[in-house]
Amino acid sequence: MATARDDKGDITPNSTSTDILNLVDGFIDQISKIGTILKGVSISALILAPIAIALSIFLLTHSSFFTILENEDEFGLVLLILLGAVIAIASVWIVAGLRQYRMISTWNKRYHDYIVSKEEIQKTIASEFGFTEDSEE
Repeated sequence: MATARDDKGDITPNSTSTDILNLVDGFIDQISKIGTILKGVSISALILAPIAIALSIFLLTHSSFFTILENEDEFGLVLLILLGAVIAIASVWIVAGLRQYRMISTWNKRYHDYIVSKEEIQKTIASEFGFTEDSEE
């Protein structure tokens, strides 16, 4: 890490190094905030996709569906294809939602551990060198 000497001759961290660390901390904080939004999206996938699958299966197994297939050739075929597509896409959506939820949960845990470690290191450095809360900024 680059260092410089202040007016008293004490060695202090270079402001460029401090700026980079602050920039990285800010970036990680923004990613954490985005992760909260993505977690909400993954939860919605885990709620809406099963509803879509259940509705499609209900329509496919309903007695009137077979009547529609017999009476309406093109409409019945298109409806069958669309319901199959809904089931396939919703299944992929569930898998993606589960993977995203696990990834975001892991990220949040690691970010929390990072914040705790960072605060512990800052407290250790502050107590070791006699810094106060006011002199850190």
